[in-house]
Amino acid sequence: MTTHIARILCTFTASATFILTSCGEVKTQKITAATPPDTNATRTAASTVPPEVNETSSASVVPVIDLKVDAKTVLERPEVPILCYHQIRDWKDSDSKQAKDYIVPVARFEEHMKMLADSGYHTIVPDQLMAYLTTGAPLPEKPIMLTFDDTNLDQYTVAAPTLEKHGFKGVFFVMTVSLGRPRYMSREQVKDLSDRGHAIGSHTWDHQNVKKLKGEAWVTQVEKPGKVLADITGKPVTYFAYPFGLWNKEAIPELEKRGITAAFQLANSMDDEKPLYTIRRNIASGYWGAETLHKKMVQSYRLQPVPATSSHKLAVLSPEK
Repeated sequence: MTTHIARILCTFTASATFILTSCGEVKTQKITAATPPDTNATRTAASTVPPEVNETSSASVVPVIDLKVDAKTVLERPEVPILCYHQIRDWKDSDSKQAKDYIVPVARFEEHMKMLADSGYHTIVPDQLMAYLTTGAPLPEKPIMLTFDDTNLDQYTVAAPTLEKHGFKGVFFVMTVSLGRPRYMSREQVKDLSDRGHAIGSHTWDHQNVKKLKGEAWVTQVEKPGKVLADITGKPVTYFAYPFGLWNKEAIPELEKRGITAAFQLANSMDDEKPLYTIRRNIASGYWGAETLHKKMVQSYRLQPVPATSSHKLAVLSPEK
């Protein structure tokens, strides 16, 4: 997948305002931000053996993760394709051309998932990816990771049921300021996703660019949200997605100190010193049908193309980019 989609980054406004799609919609909604929940202690770094994967996960064994693995080993592993979704809803007349890259119409999302299922892809969760990257643990045939940013309600009402219809699991990166707000997921819904075998990660408190964080802002944006999500799910939260996909080297030790063991950017190259904190994802554009989506995956991750006899049929929703 070409990097130009991943680089269409929205402008973040004041701290009490956040973008409805995080990176996809030019409209903003004013939020009266409550003070983030307090925590009494800094979270410790995660063990090299993560908690047991939910029994409904696609993992058949408890994965062992070696956090002391050298960067060269990680970088030499063939990449697993990782797609990033935001809103799953039909386009509105008010949606801008740029926003439509981040808003995937319902029928188009169903088309994407059907293509992946028909083509033999199997979803994995972050614990499986980490075990593979750090120890070479085996993955299912044609692995893929499906991630969702920003806590939009349609991820719970539309995306999760569609995933489950195909036996897929997703990874939901939650912006905790949005919990319980209109058009966003509630705490109960986030817990339900976790209980159903989907993975929950952190996407900061209110979608701040980590390149601008200083001092106590790291507690507000990373440490406290991690504690909130752990309290909701009953599981440690050790995975993080950078708002806007933006990161810098100074952010990595701040994440490490707060128990984050891997972090996900967008489409730029992985860092040659800390690749586990710069894992690559690609935006799944709302303009792309199944055939275009897979073509972009093949180009970006050097995958085998789907045979011409694949049974999936394309839904024509809009001109393709």
